[in-house]
Amino acid sequence: MKIHKRIVGFVTAAVMVMCGSGLQTVAAGDIAHDPSRDVQAEGVGNPFNYGERNTPADASTAEIRAINHAMSVQEVKYALYKEIDEHWDLLRVRLGEEDREKVYALFLGVGSRESTLGGNGDGADIETAQGQGFGVSSAHAYGTLQTAVTAFADADPTFMKEENVPEMYQYSLSESTFYDAIISNHMGIRKILHFVEIAINEHHLEGYQVVRASLKGFNTGWCDYTGENDGYYAGYPDEIIALAHWYYDEGHLYDNEFTWTTDKRADQYRSDPWGWWSDCSPSMAEITSAPPVTTSSETSVATTSATTTTATTTVTTTTIAERPDVTYGDANCDGRVSIADATAILQHLGNRDKYGLTAQGLQNADIDGQQGVTANDALVLQKVDAGLYKVDDLPLKNTDGN
Repeated sequence: MKIHKRIVGFVTAAVMVMCGSGLQTVAAGDIAHDPSRDVQAEGVGNPFNYGERNTPADASTAEIRAINHAMSVQEVKYALYKEIDEHWDLLRVRLGEEDREKVYALFLGVGSRESTLGGNGDGADIETAQGQGFGVSSAHAYGTLQTAVTAFADADPTFMKEENVPEMYQYSLSESTFYDAIISNHMGIRKILHFVEIAINEHHLEGYQVVRASLKGFNTGWCDYTGENDGYYAGYPDEIIALAHWYYDEGHLYDNEFTWTTDKRADQYRSDPWGWWSDCSPSMAEITSAPPVTTSSETSVATTSATTTTATTTVTTTTIAERPDVTYGDANCDGRVSIADATAILQHLGNRDKYGLTAQGLQNADIDGQQGVTANDALVLQKVDAGLYKVDDLPLKNTDGN
């Protein structure tokens, strides 16, 4: 059974959680996070202790899928929120939406349109267009958001590249990454932001039309504006935002309730699907704020039993013990070692003027046993994230970084 950090000892039968303009009313037992949290400022706090992966990197595909399959609708929701909270500053600027719960709802809408949030009993274990073999079809997709193989680095070189979201790490395509529920969420969010950049910079869209077009792009591969009556909108982005409104307005952000495409309960939200969405201003402005701090333990273990398979996952966002002068691996100098440090190194190497590491960060990042910061240092951090190395192994003593 997965270890849950639940809030116990509630006295009242229901809790009212007021955040921004949204009023969410849910039964106390349905909330996994501390209802006293300021969700708008802090997020929900990762109450299920999800790490950068949902499953062990060395598990078989069958084991990975079994773990994802066992997730409840509520766990599927909070797995999305974990990734949203980690990238909140990026999302609120790119989507132009300051209400965090509306963004939660937006991605619940995507998950409902694509996978019914696991409400059909499959958890996050949903796969489509796999008939031609792994990674062959550009439509081959998996997970809550049905993230396609095209989102990943090192996919078929004939697929359209998605290298325009430097703020988020782009995982290489493998069965271990493609089938992991958390990584799939990460890459699905990244894929939508890939289309946000194109919608703003190439198609010069503004306001909610940026979000609308990006959702269309997520489904079709093209985010150009094609007319108000275009069926591409009615059947996908407009349906997603109507389902999102249902979660937000009906108070089902945090429980096990779900909706689905054509669900009559959402009919009242379909006549004016975007009317409730904020008068947003999506932007490609530089992201300067630090990632949100969560209350989950920095090093924790979560276990999930699925059929006869039991796996243990160690969260590798690890607080570094104080060391003289250098905190190895902490490239972004936030006091932790995580996959974000690998991203910081790659951003530095790609655009030093915009994403350059500090002098301390450069010292911290030089960990592969070879002098100087290179992509191999980022690779070492990916191996730390995968559990192949420990933070205490840094810096590596050998000369090849393997």
